[in-house]
Amino acid sequence: MAPKRHAASTTSAAPSTPTPAPTTPKLSSGPATLKTNASAAEIAGHVWQQYASTTPQRTLLLDAFMAFLVLVGGLQFVYCVLAGNYPFNAFLSGFSAAVGQFVLTASLRMQTSDSGTGSGSKPSSKGKNARFADESEEQGTGTSHERAFADYIFGSLILHFFCVNFIN
Repeated sequence: MAPKRHAASTTSAAPSTPTPAPTTPKLSSGPATLKTNASAAEIAGHVWQQYASTTPQRTLLLDAFMAFLVLVGGLQFVYCVLAGNYPFNAFLSGFSAAVGQFVLTASLRMQTSDSGTGSGSKPSSKGKNARFADESEEQGTGTSHERAFADYIFGSLILHFFCVNFIN
């Protein structure tokens, strides 16, 4: 009886062998793997291709906005160094707005990114709060994308209110 099962599994495996073959090239259709002696430009290109092909559009948009905020903060700092900082409150307010918005956007990116939320991840704390971390994981307390965005908007309003009031 055992040889018949083995014979049946080999005959059923023969038609299923061509089926995985077409799906295998689809998985490897992404960027090619790197050689061990790849140059820095090849490594950077490979990282960029992997990032662009695997990152969701929403996260790409947040990353582009974060890059814009870094550019704005850098330009404000360079202007302050080159042209002077006579209205110092204005510089501090503008620079604080750029840095604060960057931090809020990074927080939104962490909350809406699905890569870090695995069902097998356990809290790493071993202290007195480990018990509470286990309880909150059992309850499934995750913030929705809408709640995270609402918190982001609320934090941005508060940040800009303080920045505008700091200018005088």
